[in-house]
Amino acid sequence: MMFSTFQLPSPLGRLHIVCDKDALITVDFDGFSARLEQLLQQRFGAVTLTETSPAPHIGTAFDRYFAGELNSLDGLLVSMGGTEFQQRVWRQLRLIPAGSTLSYGGLARALGLRERESARAVGHANSLNPIAIVVPCHRVIGADGTLTGYAGGLWRKEWLLRHEGALLI
Repeated sequence: MMFSTFQLPSPLGRLHIVCDKDALITVDFDGFSARLEQLLQQRFGAVTLTETSPAPHIGTAFDRYFAGELNSLDGLLVSMGGTEFQQRVWRQLRLIPAGSTLSYGGLARALGLRERESARAVGHANSLNPIAIVVPCHRVIGADGTLTGYAGGLWRKEWLLRHEGALLI
């Protein structure tokens, strides 16, 4: 498979973006290229990445998001891959509004699952989200309100939640 790739500057460091035409395949952070490559290989097998200029509509959407227009990423197309369960979790993540958070158990309930048995499975699917920020896995927190796990680092999760107004301290 052949995909285009480019980088965008952000307050969180460079974003590494992989696209298939107009759909986002991956958004990840600087320093995680090995993880990015591994996830692409797991999802698509052998992959060839071609460096391109940033897609204007994607670059503009991210610029607007970081400038405070928190819903500017909502219209971006994504191509997630993954299992049916992962896809359900990832679609549900996109329904969590900016400025809000949800616990893993709450996410399981939103999917119509039993909270106790499903919170870990939901958490695992959440951890495999290949499209950071746009598919807002950073909005999922522990049942006690703590910031738990984020593949890009907890400091980035905290920054994103503060930026969106979900953390006021």
